[in-house]
This record gives sequence, structure tokens and C-alpha cells, in this order.
Amino acid sequence: MIHYKMRRSACITARLLMFISGAFFMFSTLFSSMLAAENLAFNLALAKTLENRGSALAFYQDRGFAPIWAGMDAPEKARRSALIRALENADTHGLPSFKYGLNRLLALARSAKSQQDLGVLEGQMTLSFLRYAADVHTGLVVPGKVDENIFRKVKYLKDGDYLNPLASMDANQFFTLLPPQTDNYRNLLAARQDFLTILKEGGWGPKLVEEKLRPGERSQSVVALRNRLIEQGYLRNTLSDRYGKILRSAVQSFQKDHGLSPDGVAGPLTLAELNVPVKDRLKAISVAMERERWVNGENWLDLPKSARQVQVNLTDFSAKILDDDVVVFETRSVIGANDEKRRSPEFSDRMEHMVINPTWNVPRSITVGEYLPELQLDPFALSELTLINPEGESVDRFNINFNDYTEENFPYDLKQKPSQRNALGLVKFMFPNPHNIYLHDTPQKSLFSRDERAFSHGCIRLHQPFDFAYALLAKQTSTPKKTFQTALDLGEENIIFLRQPVSVHIIYRTAVTGPDGRIGFRRDIYGRDAQIFAALQKAGVVITSNQG
Repeated sequence: MIHYKMRRSACITARLLMFISGAFFMFSTLFSSMLAAENLAFNLALAKTLENRGSALAFYQDRGFAPIWAGMDAPEKARRSALIRALENADTHGLPSFKYGLNRLLALARSAKSQQDLGVLEGQMTLSFLRYAADVHTGLVVPGKVDENIFRKVKYLKDGDYLNPLASMDANQFFTLLPPQTDNYRNLLAARQDFLTILKEGGWGPKLVEEKLRPGERSQSVVALRNRLIEQGYLRNTLSDRYGKILRSAVQSFQKDHGLSPDGVAGPLTLAELNVPVKDRLKAISVAMERERWVNGENWLDLPKSARQVQVNLTDFSAKILDDDVVVFETRSVIGANDEKRRSPEFSDRMEHMVINPTWNVPRSITVGEYLPELQLDPFALSELTLINPEGESVDRFNINFNDYTEENFPYDLKQKPSQRNALGLVKFMFPNPHNIYLHDTPQKSLFSRDERAFSHGCIRLHQPFDFAYALLAKQTSTPKKTFQTALDLGEENIIFLRQPVSVHIIYRTAVTGPDGRIGFRRDIYGRDAQIFAALQKAGVVITSNQG
């Protein structure tokens, strides 16, 4: 149970002190003989510096080239101080500090001898600010360029969208509001600092080498397990070498935080998670922070932040319903298999209705890629499916030679009528989207007992779909079970519409915040985090024990 608490950065850094004491004296001398709106040398130098940033240049033109950084009034001083502090501490957000040119700004400030120099400095401070603001607000990496199955509509802002509020707001408040304002992001920030400290101290130490440790055992391996759980905050200091109730409880807590069945036995999966290097945990945290930034500028479909939402975390194999950011229902899920054509995508949309007793219209990719080869071997295979011709009529397979067809020219579709054996079960939850992804029941209940549940063709299967439906309907009827059962008893396909559409977010988080604010971890099942971290590295992100 590593407790993650936010840490305050140093009040004023050495560089900031140097900036204030050395450079501002020159500012006061230069500004005593200068009005920014009238000073041609300042204006031209500023315009030249910002010539490739049209929106930023327009911002200055609208204010008559009055400086926001290089003036001597209290607001300009406050903005300078806030900017330097932010750039000095950019690495606490997992950002590449060198990218923002703090040393160059300090050098320019020290060497400024003319109004032209001040114009250049003003422009360079603005450019550094805009780079930092965009990175900390909406991220370093473009999601879709990392993985084609990440469909995040990042709301990138124009330069003026940052500069105008900066000019009108309290500087410290503005910089505080730039990063994501979620509890999860704050927890990740604090966790990052804690893990950096652990990395600096040498990490976890030797690997745990046993294949399995069980309650009741006594050995040096149990001592090693005990010490690891103490290091990770799940156990108080103790000298016991026995795998007793207290140690078993600590193992269970660790298992819950890492998406494992909490049986209290330190088996292969549990020991593997305990052995994950600190640096890998930091990578997961860095990626999770980047993902938080992607949705920071997102309008989340124009629904109020406190509105009801469905959240499916693919790495957690779970589906949750949240009201006012509080989980009111949770069930296990099965997600797309780790195959190029079957991985579940990440995106957001609106759930509009549920279909009771659904017909399964078999996707074309499954029809020709999986079922046609089976029918070619045995024309009477897949007897639960009906063949549909291009005219929409059912046809008798007895007269069809399936070997006459290929994936390209197979003219038939496949359909499965409503039944308890239907591949979609007895209900599906629809949020129409271009990916043809939805949540649904399944007759294959045995898969939900596994820790890792990546088996579907991409859609999300629910362990408790009826209870999921009841929780959704409880917002619009006092008798959700009766409403659902009445529709189910019809025995044929029918629809229940949601009076208020519900936002659905299919996400992928390997570093997650639990109910108690503690960070837990999940496995990178699709390898997406590895891709994102590689992209972050290309953007200059590094993980060293010298950070923070």
C-alpha cells in the first residue's frame, strides 16, 4: 500500500532567483524609456519571433503588442515567476524539460540590452509557454499515430486559447489549471514521485524466485515475499517468517490492486507482478498521465462531467456504471482477443438503447474469414446459423456448393435467430459507432472465471448483463427488473430506449486508481502502452532516478 501524496515543489528555484535578481534590473532600466505599444523595435522583434505562430501574433496585435511577460507591473512579474516554475518542474509531469528552453530564456534575460532584445525575449517566452501548455494540457503524442485502434478526439487548442485566459487570469491559478484536474491524474503525479524515490534507492531488490508460495509455509522465500510486500506498502514491518493470515491478507490486497483473483496464494501471476521492475511501473504511470492529457481537452460528448457514464477499461476486463464519478455497478467483461483484427478499439460514444432477444447478424469478416472455411469442410456445420441471399431471403444450404466461393465472391450473409444460445445472449447494449462495437450478453459464461479475458472478436461481453440493464433502467423506471423481464418474455427482438443517452468510454489504462486512491497496475495486453512509451521517448521523455 504505497501511499501517494502530492509533494510541493521548492518555493523558488535557484534559477528563478537568478532570473529575478539579475535580469529584472535590466528590465526596469529598459522599460523606463519604453511604451510597448509604441516601441517599433520591440514590436518588430516580437513579430519576427512569432512569425510562424499566426494565432499568437494575432493575440499580440489585438493588444497593441503590450507584453505579458517582459513588463514591470505585478501581473507580468507573476506570469514570469509562474512560467519559470512550471518549466523548471515540467519533469514532474513526465515532460521533457529541455524542450521548453528554460536555460535559453535565462540567458536571453541576462543578456538583454535593448528593446529589440526584450522583443525577442518576450516572443521566446511565449513560444516556450505555448509548447509547455500544449504538452501538459493535451499531451505530447497524437493518439491515432501510435495505434490505429486508438480513436481519441483530442481537443487541441489554438495559441490564443491559451494566451487570452493567461492574460486575464491570476497566473498561478492559470498554470495550476493547465494539467488534467482529475483525482486520477493527481494520484498518478504523486505515485510517480514515490516510484522515482524507490528507483533512486535501488528498486525492489532481488527477484522473488519461487514458483508458488502458500499460506502456512515457513521459509526464506516467505521472508522475501514479506519484505517485498513491506516495500510496496501492503504490510507493516514484521519479523515473522510464517505465511499467516496477515501475510495472506496483504497478498490479497496486492492481487486486488493488480487485477488478479484475490485467493491469497502467491502463485506465478502474483509473483510476476511483484517482480515487475520499478522502471516499468514508471513507464506505465507516464503513459497513464499522457492518456489523461489526451482527454483533458476532450468535451466528453458535451455531457456534464457529473453525468452518468459507462466505463470499460480493457486492461481491467471490467465494465462500470458511474454516477457523479462514483461506481454504482461493476461487472466482469471479456474483450477482443490479442489479434490484429480482433483487438477492441478505444473510443467514446453514446449509448442510446438496448436490444432484447437480439438477432445476430454475423459480421462479414467473420462470415468469410472463419465460417466459410468451416462450411467448405462441412456444409451442415454451424446449423444454428441461417444463410441469407442478397435479396434478404433465407436459403437452403443443401443446394449450395460452398467450395465454389472465396472470401471475395461469397454472396451470402449469416444470421442467428434470438435464443439463449445466440452468440449475443439475450441482450445487447447499443451505442452506434463506426467500429460496430457494442456490449452484450453471452452464453459462454465459463470465460469470466479467468484472470485474463481477451477472447472476443472485438465487442465487449458482460458477465452480468441483466443486472447491468437493471442499473441503466433504474434511472427511468421504478421497476427496472419488471420492465426488462416484460421485454424478455416477448421472445422476439425488441428495443428499450434510454430516455437519457449515456456516455460510453472504452479506455485502456494499465495504471489505475482504486477507491482508496491507491495506484494499482494491469498488464499491457495489447502492447499499446509499450508503443505509446516508445513515442514518448522519441518526444524526449526519459525516466531516471535524478528526476523529481
